[in-house]
Amino acid sequence: MTTHKIGLLLGNEEDWSLAFETILGRLDLAIEHGGDTHRFTTDRITIEPFALTAPPSYDFVIDRLAHWYYHPREWVKKVTLMDGVYAINNPFSFQAMEKHSAYAVMLRLGFKVPETWLIPYKKPVDNHRWAYTSAKYNKAFDIREVAEQIGYPMYMKPFEGGGWVGVSRIEGPDDLERAYDESGRTLMHLQKAVDYDVFTRSLTIGAETMVMKFRPERPMHDRYEVVHDFLDPDVGREVETTGRVVNAFFRWEFNSCESLVAGDSVYPIDYANACPDIAVTSLHYYFPWAISRLIAWSVFCTTTRRPMSISLDPDPWFRVADAESSYAEKVEEYRFLAD
Repeated sequence: MTTHKIGLLLGNEEDWSLAFETILGRLDLAIEHGGDTHRFTTDRITIEPFALTAPPSYDFVIDRLAHWYYHPREWVKKVTLMDGVYAINNPFSFQAMEKHSAYAVMLRLGFKVPETWLIPYKKPVDNHRWAYTSAKYNKAFDIREVAEQIGYPMYMKPFEGGGWVGVSRIEGPDDLERAYDESGRTLMHLQKAVDYDVFTRSLTIGAETMVMKFRPERPMHDRYEVVHDFLDPDVGREVETTGRVVNAFFRWEFNSCESLVAGDSVYPIDYANACPDIAVTSLHYYFPWAISRLIAWSVFCTTTRRPMSISLDPDPWFRVADAESSYAEKVEEYRFLAD
């Protein structure tokens, strides 16, 4: 018999983690596979000094902390590199592939990301080399001229991060200058706004995706509207595919993707969310689905000893992007690669 230890690397979350621990414990699984009986236990990972040669006791780690707390991030990188621990999500691509890189990849693949610009810091970075570098190489620009090329309305938002922190809707030059002044030392994107019919957020866990209607204008507890079949089947399939492509490309298995639907067009706007919101106070109706899928994926990966893929392999995706195929055909090819 083999007992697999699933580690939860947590910050201030108590709802989903308690549900995960309780349900997995009540299931008391004993799965027969590969000539062995597989059982499961959970443990909350503590943060403490560690030797790089110290073997971990975990088979699988659900990481909800390392994107902002660097000591446990380096532990996750160590145990995946040295010890074969399976972690969601891939700490290397999660660290490197912020929203900016994710936009670049999806544009390269031909998805309908709205026009997006990266603008320099408003305030100087805290580095003694800044003054010389800026004087020699920073080209003066008028942010209003950039905005005129994009067209109003638009959004100014951080090139990395999440939770709608620092996001501003820009209706005109006054909004633009105020938001830019307030951005300080945060690197920002300007992104063209889309006049949409439906705002979707799709949550992907492992191989499964739930597409939900999202209402950003509502309070956080009421943003996931419980409604089914709210998208045309072909549009719904493209929204679902978009989230799966992001995950497969970056080797993520736990991510949310926001897409705007206007007519029969899908515009991905935010999809580097590899520590997605799964709070019961947010998901409500969809919370049981999320927890059950997270348990299922954890159990599947540990039982089958699924190998974790650390390195990226963009070439197959770029071959599809460069082929003489229609957009719809490419989306289907991307879905095949993702699956």
